[in-house]
Amino acid sequence: MSNQTFILILSGIIGILSGLAAVILKQGVHAIQHFLTEGFYKEYANFLYIIYPLIGISAAFILGKYLFRDWGGHGIPDILFNISKKQSIIARVKTYSRVVTSAITVGFGGSVGLEAPMLVTGSAIGSNVGSLVHLNAKKRTLLIGCGAAAAISSIFGAPIGGVIFVIEVILMEISTASFIPLLIASVTGSLTSMVLIGKDSVFNFKLTENFQASHMPYYLLLGISCGLVSLYFSQAVRKTESLMESLDSQALRILYGGAILGIMVFFLPPIYGEGYDTLNTLIDGNSSQLLERSPFFSIIENPYIIIIFLAFIILVKPIASAVTLGAGGSGGIFAPSLYVGGILGFLFAYSSNLFDFTIPLPLAHFTLVAMCGVMAGAQHAPLSAIFLIAEITGGYELFVPLMFVSAISYVTKTAYQKDSIYMIQLKEKGRYLPESKDQELLELITITHVIERDLLPIHPDSKLKDLISLVKISKRNIFPVVDEFKALRGIVTLDDIRDIMFDREKQENLMIKELMHSPPEILLATENMQKAMEKFESSGAWNLPVIEDGKYLGFVSKSRIFNAYRKRLIKQKQD
Repeated sequence: MSNQTFILILSGIIGILSGLAAVILKQGVHAIQHFLTEGFYKEYANFLYIIYPLIGISAAFILGKYLFRDWGGHGIPDILFNISKKQSIIARVKTYSRVVTSAITVGFGGSVGLEAPMLVTGSAIGSNVGSLVHLNAKKRTLLIGCGAAAAISSIFGAPIGGVIFVIEVILMEISTASFIPLLIASVTGSLTSMVLIGKDSVFNFKLTENFQASHMPYYLLLGISCGLVSLYFSQAVRKTESLMESLDSQALRILYGGAILGIMVFFLPPIYGEGYDTLNTLIDGNSSQLLERSPFFSIIENPYIIIIFLAFIILVKPIASAVTLGAGGSGGIFAPSLYVGGILGFLFAYSSNLFDFTIPLPLAHFTLVAMCGVMAGAQHAPLSAIFLIAEITGGYELFVPLMFVSAISYVTKTAYQKDSIYMIQLKEKGRYLPESKDQELLELITITHVIERDLLPIHPDSKLKDLISLVKISKRNIFPVVDEFKALRGIVTLDDIRDIMFDREKQENLMIKELMHSPPEILLATENMQKAMEKFESSGAWNLPVIEDGKYLGFVSKSRIFNAYRKRLIKQKQD
């Protein structure tokens, strides 16, 4: 059996396993939500909404930390980090832990999505299948992509969208030959879900109206609005999570986060869980159902209240998602970005029609297109957004506005913020991701792996004659000056003493501390290689000292780095 055939078989297996996991997750969430809310009356506010999120977040955190030893994280940034920095090795526990913790979090009202946990699960399945059959990092990365594609495909019933999302967000650089395994995994994932639970798409809607070119000016305004809202979404999530992290203990995060989220859900029930039911309601034109189970049910027919209600949802949903994650819940922000986009699109068209600003705008079209726009802006994935929305709704009729709005939204968002929400989260945690394959290869080399320890140190109170003795036996022309506490005080080079090294008087009287000088830069043992290369570039040095916790470790040379890079490159090509 050829390697290519073997990979194709593995991709099919991964697709089936990921599809099965997606079915378990979706059905688990639906069962929990149905059990908890079955007896709720739509005419009355339900005070249980206040305590459900606290229970769910607490249970998810306890299970994640103490049973699975896997908690926290958004999912997609973690996958990117594992691919870039950990040779595409993902812990085996992630093949099932996120299914359990995210089902509890979302089922009890956590305002996050299931896509990111499912992406982690699918990616972990791919990684561990690859490790099980002893594949190298390059092939494991491909299988991670297969698992991620199958995850998206099985959740949304969108095989094409799953493949494109993986190419655009997860793998980014991929060869043509890798398309086939991704397609097989994506299709088998979708078929597995379809066989087990039928065509249970998150959106039960088909377009009946045709696209009209006369609506394009309004799609332009919608695209700009989507870009600005996606910017707000990213900033709100980032700042809210930072605020949650500033709390002293995890117990406080759970308590405050659960209480805040419970109050939000009590007043705005549509932010309970993923929120796809709300989007289906809006797409079907039943906006009055938004106020069911809320304290505002008595004014359900007032269109101005609906507008205010929708605006508050747009403002609150990103905060609610970040509170859920910051408190210790399990989930992602993939679904919330779609949700906020859908609410924005409906609000845009509903307000325009209510105030009779222009020709009537189709509510369903603008809802769907804005979902695409906010996803494109927040996640920097315009192609994924276009095909995902088109595929899950059968809305290929909307291809032109989908492309137009996603492009405008992306341009608007990146004009103010260059990085996607995932990259922002990684950078703020000090997890730099390289922007090219060359940088990615360089980042696999760590400072500690290229340290040279053959440079002979000398004490600052030593004399020049002591240094000359070292020169005679040293193969290097740099001498680190290190005190009795192993702290680096400076350096002396052969060039520094060349003119005086044969002066006997100075040999006896001149102290090393009088000759030493500071190195042009100092490397930290914990720094990534990108930062190290920047220091080499700015200083013009060929050798730089390395310290850790204030103590001298050795030197790193550019030639040693380039040699390590060359070996990595040769190994990668052989793989």
